[in-house]
Amino acid sequence: MELGLVGLGKMGGNMRERIRRAGHTVIGYDRNADLADVHSLRELVDGLQAPRVVWVMVPAGAATQSTVDELGELLSPGDIVVDGGNSRWTDDEKHAEELKAKGIGFVDCGVSGGVWGLENGYALMYGGTEEDVAVVQPVFDALKPEGDFGAVHAGKVGAGHFAKMVHNGIEYAMMQAYAEGWELLEKVDSVTDVREVFRSWQEGTVIRSWLLDLAVNALDEDEHLQQLRGFAQDSGEGRWTVEAAIDNAVPLPAITASLFARFASRQDDSPQMKMIAALRNQFGGHAVEKK
Repeated sequence: MELGLVGLGKMGGNMRERIRRAGHTVIGYDRNADLADVHSLRELVDGLQAPRVVWVMVPAGAATQSTVDELGELLSPGDIVVDGGNSRWTDDEKHAEELKAKGIGFVDCGVSGGVWGLENGYALMYGGTEEDVAVVQPVFDALKPEGDFGAVHAGKVGAGHFAKMVHNGIEYAMMQAYAEGWELLEKVDSVTDVREVFRSWQEGTVIRSWLLDLAVNALDEDEHLQQLRGFAQDSGEGRWTVEAAIDNAVPLPAITASLFARFASRQDDSPQMKMIAALRNQFGGHAVEKK
């Protein structure tokens, strides 16, 4: 089939290549002319035969909104827009309604796989009507990993990005657990080779995972992570997961704590710890450190 692909960064560029390897035609557009096959959304739309499918891989929020708005003016009834970025599921519902008024279908798709997806395939979680999903299915089949799993029609519009959001929330908590365990192992004198302890866990343990494999890779490159600063950014999805948990009264203590740990990582001198130190000094006479 033919596909228009908007956004050819690290993920989008590799996705274009994987889809082409499966025998499909991809016309790619990116603001970086060196990456693009065409130089405008209009040129991309004009290069596709109807009914068209255009897959959007741009940052969530304003960039996605403006792209969807422009495509809504360029596409025709019967065409379909797929949002494969990291949009909030509530935005999906809004975009679907806006495009439906023009006869254009909408599918949201959470994509996981990162820079490894080109060779290993991408885990896909998509939401939309059975009819719209069926049209896009050849692309989903091209992108997914080999085998029976790795892709799911999660439900209605918004379900794909909601599922990917929860996936990322779980990812936050798993990474935090590995990080805490690593720090404790590094702290004690009795463990003399933390990297090899992590490596030993890769086989036969209940905590083996791809994230553990990646942790070992990182330790192979920098055994004690001395080249890194202890700072971790968070994507919107971690926050959205916690917000959704509050809205639905679902307790997520591990995921919430992992998100807050990232906030703490950005503080060189924690204001909260200043207050805790002051209180300990007040009620117990505990020593405080002065700048």
